[in-house]
Amino acid sequence: MTGKTVVLIAEDEVSQAEVLKYNLEAAGFEVRLSINGADALSQIEENRPDFLVLDWMLPEVSGIEICRRLRRIDENKDLPIIMVTARGEEEDRIRALEVGADDYMVKPYSPGELVARINAVLRRTSPSLVGEKLEFSDLVLDLVSRKVKRNGESLHLGPKEFKILQALMERPGRVLSRRQIIDLAWGQNIYIEDRTIDVHIRRLRSTLGGDGLPNLIRTVRGFGYSLDEEQN
Repeated sequence: MTGKTVVLIAEDEVSQAEVLKYNLEAAGFEVRLSINGADALSQIEENRPDFLVLDWMLPEVSGIEICRRLRRIDENKDLPIIMVTARGEEEDRIRALEVGADDYMVKPYSPGELVARINAVLRRTSPSLVGEKLEFSDLVLDLVSRKVKRNGESLHLGPKEFKILQALMERPGRVLSRRQIIDLAWGQNIYIEDRTIDVHIRRLRSTLGGDGLPNLIRTVRGFGYSLDEEQN
């Protein structure tokens, strides 16, 4: 593992892809390339990247269709995607955003702008990949020191409680199923019983809820949990 943010560039213009790869690697990203839609889908399924730069007019499977398929799969609903294309009409931009792209760039564009756009999307969707701290209400999670504070007081969390809290803080207000929490905290294709998640959530709530502080973790019956400021 490199610890770097992994970007998959799905682009059939090889020279353009190589230029983007060079610039993104210079900006600190790990870059993978794909020259057609079928290969891009295969790569995402086998080893999900942190970010997808997706050309609209890919051979075999179009970028629009890839985006549509990814958004139908729970574990890819939050995969950040920038769609790139020569199609600059407003209706094309609207269509790309409607099928789930987080941003849209029209060719030709500078690699520097793409790097800036990627970082901007990551700040919105995956702040842990571009920052050192996550904050929600009076809760602060430091990803470098692995420390958690609430209302200015340091808290001690076990490794799994830390990972669960990180997953929730990266997606405030969004309900995560137990399966999604398992994938994010333990890794994909790991078998963990649902009740194990419930035990860790109880421990997490107990640690976060000292001194009568409001509960920040909401239970959604029959599904999972979310982080918000409304008490159960």
